[in-house]
Amino acid sequence: MTTYEYEFVRLGETRASAVFGVADQARKAEVYQDVVHQHARDGWRLVQIFAPGVAAFGASRFYELIFERPAAD
Repeated sequence: MTTYEYEFVRLGETRASAVFGVADQARKAEVYQDVVHQHARDGWRLVQIFAPGVAAFGASRFYELIFERPAAD
């Protein structure tokens, strides 16, 4: 049976994001794409991008990227 390890990376969380939502910088495609490419080079696979709606007007306060890879035995 294969076991996996997970890594969680938050993007865009600032003091203002609690009210205004994810920081503009984190919304840029190259920011999260760079994170995904770097993790892929290290053997991680993107599983999910989680964006909870907890700021004003239901905006996401941050994005959390969830990666997995087989655990080393």
